[in-house]
Amino acid sequence: MSRPHFAQDPLDPLLTTREAALRLGVSLRTVQLWVEAGTLPAGRTPGGHRRIRLSAVEALAQRSGLRPAAPTSLSSPSSANAPLDVLLIASSVDQLQLWQEVLQPLGPSVALRGANNGYTGLLQLGRKSPDLLVTDLAMPDIDGYAMLLTLSSLNEYGSLRVLAITSQTPHQIAERGGLPERVRVIHQPAPAIAVRAWVESEMIRMGRSVHAEGVQ
Repeated sequence: MSRPHFAQDPLDPLLTTREAALRLGVSLRTVQLWVEAGTLPAGRTPGGHRRIRLSAVEALAQRSGLRPAAPTSLSSPSSANAPLDVLLIASSVDQLQLWQEVLQPLGPSVALRGANNGYTGLLQLGRKSPDLLVTDLAMPDIDGYAMLLTLSSLNEYGSLRVLAITSQTPHQIAERGGLPERVRVIHQPAPAIAVRAWVESEMIRMGRSVHAEGVQ
C-alpha cells in the first residue's frame, strides 16, 4: 500500500510551491503550470495548499536538466510597435529549427522564442506569457492536451492564441475531450509554411504589419 502524500518523512520532506521554485531556479508561476499540467506531482493539504515531495522536485530537475535561472514576471501587454512575441514548443530539435527557419522571413515583426521539449516550453511560458504559441500536441515529456487545458483555465493566458500541430485525427482529438476554443489545429503531415501562414493571419487580425522577406 502506498503511503499517503502528506505522510511525514524526514528524508523526503514536503515543499511549498515557492520552495520548489527556489530549488529548481524557476518562477513560482512555472511551478504552478507544471503542477496544473501534471508534470510535477503535488497534493493539497486539508486547508487547500499545494505541497510537493522533494523527491519529485529532484526527479524533475534530473529529467529536464534544469539550471537555476533568475525568474521573471509575466509580460505586460505589448505595444502595437513591439515585435510579436511568438513561442515555439516543439517535440524535437529538428522540428524547432524547421519552424524557426520558416518564420525568420518575418524579420523584426516577430520575436521568436523556442523550446525543443515540453519542460523547457512550460519554463518559457512561466517566465513570460507570449502573444502567440505554436506547439506540438504529442511530446515525450508532457501531455500537450493537459498543458493547453491548463493554460485556458488561467487568467494570465486568457488572450493567448495557440496553433497545435498533431498527427491525430479530429475524431481522436474529440475522444480526448477536444481542445480550447482559441486553439487552431493543423494535422500532420503539413508543410511548415502553414505555420507562417497562421502567424501572419494572426498578425493581420491583431492589426500588425506583415513584412515578410523572401517569401516563397
